[in-house]
Amino acid sequence: MTPEPSGAPARRICLFGGTFDPVHKAHLRIAQEAANAVGLTKVLFVPAGHPPHKQLSQITPFEDRYRMVELACRGNPLFEASRIEQGDEFSYTIDTVERLTPSLGSDDKLFFLIGSDAFDEIQTWHRWRELICRLDFIVVPRPGHDVAIPSGARVHRLEGLALPISSTGIRDRLERGEPTPELPDAVRSYIDANHLYGAR
Repeated sequence: MTPEPSGAPARRICLFGGTFDPVHKAHLRIAQEAANAVGLTKVLFVPAGHPPHKQLSQITPFEDRYRMVELACRGNPLFEASRIEQGDEFSYTIDTVERLTPSLGSDDKLFFLIGSDAFDEIQTWHRWRELICRLDFIVVPRPGHDVAIPSGARVHRLEGLALPISSTGIRDRLERGEPTPELPDAVRSYIDANHLYGAR
């Protein structure tokens, strides 16, 4: 993301991280609803280079996941694919925020879009106390789930988005050669062209 010129209007920028293996329509829907809810001016889709909870051998190579995200974001001026976590080092969110900070203006506001299950574990994250001081969280709760908010965290709940789509289920259907209506057409074409997930 490019730095904001001096004197430009303040921006409301949201990081949306994940393995995106593969990115699907529910990701896009959630990002759009978050943008509508809090007036975001940019959603940065950030494929994790090396998620701390996974081995690199367990996920599709970064370049393929990034390219799928890039294709999925096309056509929506609010969405942008980011390489900020590219590399073999663990992808800690606080490090991502620190890399992004030089491109922010003094009045820009930073958000982080996250599901409630992951947010429940926020206090196990690397340097989590610093993280909650530096951004607001947009949390997507599961139906009937009470989001526990640590002291000092600023949270915006994004209700009514229980979208039963799983990347694991999509990968299973790709391997069986079945239709995947949850995928943007450009993403499915990329998967087929590059023989990912055993697609036939």
